[in-house]
Amino acid sequence: MAARERLPPWHERIVLPNRREVLIRPIRPEDAEPIRASFGLLQPEEVRQRFLYSLTELTSEMADRFTRLNPKTEFALVAAEPLPPGEALVGAVARIAIDDNGKDAEYAILVSHFISHMGLGRYLMTRLVKWARGKKVERIYGDVFEHNLPMLQLAESLGFQREFQQDAPGLVRVVLNLNDAKED
Repeated sequence: MAARERLPPWHERIVLPNRREVLIRPIRPEDAEPIRASFGLLQPEEVRQRFLYSLTELTSEMADRFTRLNPKTEFALVAAEPLPPGEALVGAVARIAIDDNGKDAEYAILVSHFISHMGLGRYLMTRLVKWARGKKVERIYGDVFEHNLPMLQLAESLGFQREFQQDAPGLVRVVLNLNDAKED
């Protein structure tokens, strides 16, 4: 029997359907520069769907902020090459942040087109939900463009409900009430 590799909490090795291995792990400050450097590999629509506006560059300050989290209220996972942080190319980022009210948390996920449609978005979302449950969050939400059908379908398949945003045309807020949702 082969010895099983012991990984730190929230670390998992995953083999994608294309046989590429990625390491799912918490984001680290060392990831800032690789994330910033690989930003140019993203398609404009990928960026717009994640940030909800066009962005041509991820500044050093933005990348630094994305990778330095308050562990009490923020959590982020990356899907990266199985190399040390700072060296690994990051192909996906999933983040969640608890609102000031302590009951709600906003999520955001970006999966590069290089590894999209392989179940990684679903997997990362289930991990965000697990973290939120551990923090006693009552409700998770995210704002999604109404034409971003893959994300809307993913959210719906996980039990999220759509809320109409009257003050944000073109956006749909998806909400998961954790008190109502089944656990993974």
